[in-house]
Amino acid sequence: MTENATTTTRPITISSTRRELRLFVVAGEHSGDALGGHLMATLNAETRGRIRYLGVGGDHMREQGLLSQFPLSDIAVMGPAAILGRLPLIVRRVYHTVDAAIAAEPDAVVIIDSPEFTHPIARRIRRKRPDIPIIDYVSPSVWAWRPGRARKMTRYVDHVMALLPFEPEVHRRLGGPPCSYVGHPLVERYEEITNVDPAPLRERLSVPDGQPVLLVLPGSRPSEVSRLMEPFGRTITQLRRQGCHPLVVVPVVESVRPLIEAGIARWPVDVKLVSGAADKFRAFKLATAALAASGTVTLELGLAGVPMVVAYRVDGAAKHLRFLVKTPSIVLANLVLGENAFPEFIQEQCTEEFMAPALLALLRDTPERAAQLTALKRIPDELRLTHGTPSEAAARVVLAYAEHGRKGGLAALQAS
Repeated sequence: MTENATTTTRPITISSTRRELRLFVVAGEHSGDALGGHLMATLNAETRGRIRYLGVGGDHMREQGLLSQFPLSDIAVMGPAAILGRLPLIVRRVYHTVDAAIAAEPDAVVIIDSPEFTHPIARRIRRKRPDIPIIDYVSPSVWAWRPGRARKMTRYVDHVMALLPFEPEVHRRLGGPPCSYVGHPLVERYEEITNVDPAPLRERLSVPDGQPVLLVLPGSRPSEVSRLMEPFGRTITQLRRQGCHPLVVVPVVESVRPLIEAGIARWPVDVKLVSGAADKFRAFKLATAALAASGTVTLELGLAGVPMVVAYRVDGAAKHLRFLVKTPSIVLANLVLGENAFPEFIQEQCTEEFMAPALLALLRDTPERAAQLTALKRIPDELRLTHGTPSEAAARVVLAYAEHGRKGGLAALQAS
């Protein structure tokens, strides 16, 4: 294993002592809380409950034994306006968390995603207690934005646990901390995504035989939904003008349902809304193609084998910062494959003139569709671990540092 390890997929065999361990675990939003909950459940099973947890988290982490310093809702806010309004409280929570971490004298600190919140905490802990190992679960997007962060992280992060298989090489190239690919949490849902029976949804939606099904995924955040509903509607209008009449299905997250319902009221078609994970994955099975916002959903579509066109729009201020983005694609599925297999339309290209022809080619039997289906077959293998689950791989890294310290953690991983 090199310093920037590419995988941590062996069975968990790090344990060298049966003493009680103390971990300080910090999540800054609900997705991190879910990730932390899975990690803690695996650690509890491996160590048979000999870990005490302090830190910051939500329901998932508390169910696994975390004593949270304050409610996750204090800091789990999205959008510049919401963050600005809560900024004084967030700053206080950063200092509160640092003080609690130092007082806890943990064997290791695990920060989970949310770098704007967790990294200031990690830097302050390192200054006050340089002997405590700090592990970062979920790499910041240094491959796309502000690559200089990778080298700076070496000052306060001992190991990065990456969700994407190309990230260890990125950290090695940028001079970042040791980094291991532990697997994306979607890997643990692969069977759920791919083996679901679509028949119940087909019957409920009365899907006609032979009619193509277009899956439309405008996002889960109000900002992205509000920017994409209009161009997505115009794209569907353009498809109809060109003689293509797919059944349009929109999986909806309840938090943005009102925005989606208001948007589809202006679309020229009858739209079928579905909710819940099971029906979303059934819709994936029924789909001929998808029109999706950029994000994790492109990996879900990739695992499900759905051809896709991807679009994204940002606000007026952010669009002027695009020259700072250092990545050949904004589509995670493309980055995992190492090629731009799935077309993406950003900002001024996020229009029906660009998106409708690309979608039309996927809704029919064309070379473009065949090429995407070939590329889609590679995604599960690119994300899959050779042994175990992502949570087990992450637990292995955490235990190595918790039991062997800053100096011995990496060596223990390399020797196992």
